Amino acid sequence: MTEIRQEFIDQAEKIGRSCEILPGGVMELAQKLQYSHDNHKPLRIKLGMDPTRPDLHLGHTVVMRKLREFQKLGHKIVLIVGGATAMVGDPSGKSETRPALTKEQVDANAATYFEQISKVIDVTDVEVTNNADWLHKLSFTDMLKLASHVTVAQMMTRDDFAKRYSEGKPIAIHEFFYPLMQAYDSYEIDADIEFGGTDQRFNTLLGRDIQTAYGRKYPQLVMLLPLLEGTDGVVKMSKSYPEHCISLTDNANDMFGKVMSIPDTLILKYYELLTDLENDEIKKVHDDLENNACNPRDLKLRLAHIITEEYHGKDGADKAQEAFINVVSNKGIPEDIPEYKLVESQNILDLLLELKFIQSKGEGKRLIQGGGVKFEGEKVAEPTFLVEKEGVLQAGKRKFAKVVR
Repeated sequence: MTEIRQEFIDQAEKIGRSCEILPGGVMELAQKLQYSHDNHKPLRIKLGMDPTRPDLHLGHTVVMRKLREFQKLGHKIVLIVGGATAMVGDPSGKSETRPALTKEQVDANAATYFEQISKVIDVTDVEVTNNADWLHKLSFTDMLKLASHVTVAQMMTRDDFAKRYSEGKPIAIHEFFYPLMQAYDSYEIDADIEFGGTDQRFNTLLGRDIQTAYGRKYPQLVMLLPLLEGTDGVVKMSKSYPEHCISLTDNANDMFGKVMSIPDTLILKYYELLTDLENDEIKKVHDDLENNACNPRDLKLRLAHIITEEYHGKDGADKAQEAFINVVSNKGIPEDIPEYKLVESQNILDLLLELKFIQSKGEGKRLIQGGGVKFEGEKVAEPTFLVEKEGVLQAGKRKFAKVVR
């Protein structure tokens, strides 16, 4: 066996930070990197795009940052638009059958997706494919052959299927085809590495099995990334919980402020997954937190600036930090807050919605219950509160409006 050189071990350790690498860990990744370099053959890195979620947040960028690292080393990113698989709907982690998408929905969502990922990776150097191009060409005989490589017992080892079965919830036969179709994609594009979240373990490892079954000598390596919690530190970051979600479309002030609101327990994880700091710098953050060597607030200020600068530039991050310190630390009110002309008395929830401070009345009620809405410095206690006079309205720590007549 060829000895693996240290430079490729170092590359693998950096790229593999926070990843679960299957089956052979960091050393197998280093071996693939070295083989690719010595044979002048870029690795093909597979990522399947989920066209059901066109609006991206920082949780989605975790895998994109890894793709960018591979891209910088000269490897080829192969992005698969799920034109065929989206019509099945990925059942991973779901408690019920997911609705399928139409071709028009897939195309529209893909356009939004590409616009947003361009903030993280160089999309001009990405190989974009659509699995409808090959999956729709498979005959019924081809599908039977593909299905013969996995058993129902194997499928039922998936937690989501096992849970639904034990609860008497229906599992449609077509849902079994989703992981098979995703696995066949790996064979079709000749993937060397496939990325996925921890909920994609079964699907991505099945890709190795299918590649082997179809004659590939060295099947893909699987790199699984942890799911990123939202700003509450509890639930996975999701658009379903907008109050805890940091969107790529957030303005600089909101992005900075939301990062500052994460619990101290998430500081290290956010540094690991959302920054390009070297491993020794990450270790220092870990040691400082472990030994109480610095104020966690200072670490969050640096983190918020790094993340905001990536999406809004240094000037945007500098201004957002200044605004945050003025509003939160100095208990001030921003100078350039928007004005809202009050024609007649208005319910607080309706006003918050009109100002786009909240996305739903449910979110507004939760914000009020948590003491997060103030009018003229006084907490609004009930969602039935009427705004009847001029004053400053505050929602959360960062959203302000001046109500005038």
